[in-house]
Amino acid sequence: MLFQKIFKLKAFWKSVLVLGMGFVIVYNLFTMFIEFGGFDFSGFYDKKLADGKWIRFVLASIFSAFVYGLIIAYGKFYMKLKNGEN
Repeated sequence: MLFQKIFKLKAFWKSVLVLGMGFVIVYNLFTMFIEFGGFDFSGFYDKKLADGKWIRFVLASIFSAFVYGLIIAYGKFYMKLKNGEN
């Protein structure tokens, strides 16, 4: 089964990690730019991380990174294996 074959590859999980981290960085920079009209790191900190909000922020970032990385990497590896590439 292709699903199991993909999930056993170390390269797949490395790709999930890299894509997920990239997504979180780009998403948070984009969100900061839209909400604050530029790169306002102190405003971003006050809104997202201060007063114990950092726990929710970190958990949401980890979850969203995993989901995004998993979906994109699976599609990438599925197409490679389906087309017979290694």
